[in-house]
Amino acid sequence: MLRGFEHEAFSGPVLSTSQQLIDYLRADMAHAPFERFRVLFLNAQNRLLGETVADGSVNHAPIYPREIIRRALEIGATGLILVHNHPSGDPKPSRSDIQATKRIAEAGRTFEICIHDHLIISTSGWSSFRALGLV
Repeated sequence: MLRGFEHEAFSGPVLSTSQQLIDYLRADMAHAPFERFRVLFLNAQNRLLGETVADGSVNHAPIYPREIIRRALEIGATGLILVHNHPSGDPKPSRSDIQATKRIAEAGRTFEICIHDHLIISTSGWSSFRALGLV
């Protein structure tokens, strides 16, 4: 039974509707009392290959571009969706959010790994770097 779940999980759903992804992420992350940073690793067909999760403190979660890109290369990812929450309730990107995203995108460009979006989830809503013109 476990092998069946594993096969289904790693054959990966196609992430084609952003609303389903947002609904899932809001249910999972919006009310967390600490920051959580996720990286969703996608293949060229936008199938989910895996994810990395890092828990942080009330206002910071660790982000290491080198480790993100290393993992993407290990599993053959060509795209990433970055996600983190703001326990404060304000989904607006901070200056450090923007800078960290730029560092990850820059590191990925060398290896043809694209940042599809960076989402910020909060109790009052969410924001998309792509929609804001930041990716």
